Amino acid sequence: MSEERRSAAGLPRAHLLREMGLTPQWRLREALAAGRQRLAESANPATATAGRRAVEEDLTGRPASLSMAASPTDRAARIARLGWDELRAAVADCRACGLCAERRQAVLGVGDAAADWLFIGEGPGAEEDARGEPFVGPAGKLLDAMLAAIDLRRGDDVYIANAVKCRPPNNRTPETAEMAACAPYLQRQIALLQPRLIVLLGRAAVHALLGDVGSLASLRGKPFAFSLPEGNGRPIPVVVTYHPAYLLRSLTDKAKAWEDLCRARALMREAKAAGKPAA
Repeated sequence: MSEERRSAAGLPRAHLLREMGLTPQWRLREALAAGRQRLAESANPATATAGRRAVEEDLTGRPASLSMAASPTDRAARIARLGWDELRAAVADCRACGLCAERRQAVLGVGDAAADWLFIGEGPGAEEDARGEPFVGPAGKLLDAMLAAIDLRRGDDVYIANAVKCRPPNNRTPETAEMAACAPYLQRQIALLQPRLIVLLGRAAVHALLGDVGSLASLRGKPFAFSLPEGNGRPIPVVVTYHPAYLLRSLTDKAKAWEDLCRARALMREAKAAGKPAA
């Protein structure tokens, strides 16, 4: 097949390969503090239980288990039962970590809800926070070029998500606790999608899905698989590669990212041959 043929983006493959380089929520804090005081002053266990429920519901206007006041186990169990619309609403109202205080909006993800490909990045940046969609700035343009280089297109058999759903201040790397708070949302997205392949873009995405397993450079090219905690479906192959924002700063590593994409394409062919994971 000719190297100059047109890609899914309508651009010559050679062009794409050249591109590759080969409102603060202060009331939340006040409500939580007031709620804790009410609970501490209550000597009646029954009253304390009712007060705790009232505090939790005051924070979000939604079931207590999705707020920071719920136990992690109960919260994760409830999120694991949500459909797409409910999940989107829960993420929009989430107050499980401090990132909610400075966000404009939460960013769940974007793409084909039945996609075979799932790309996971770090977290929303300034433009993503403003527009409510992941990867829409310069890094997003590079990601689109990376997709097109392997005949993919955003939204067409591709879903894009992030390790955290709210923008970290000053676009810093998400903290471990913040990724843990968002983990049930990401796991539910994976359970709903049942993708054939997951591509992790950058160190934070690796940490969120696989844990603290080493430097990104040491993980590239190694075989990984992700299994949902509930054990739904077979393990999903995982490919580790660089985040597009990093590639914009380190042009020499674009060739390595291209190698990772080629490996991902080969794994996808194997996954399709084996059949899609069962729900």
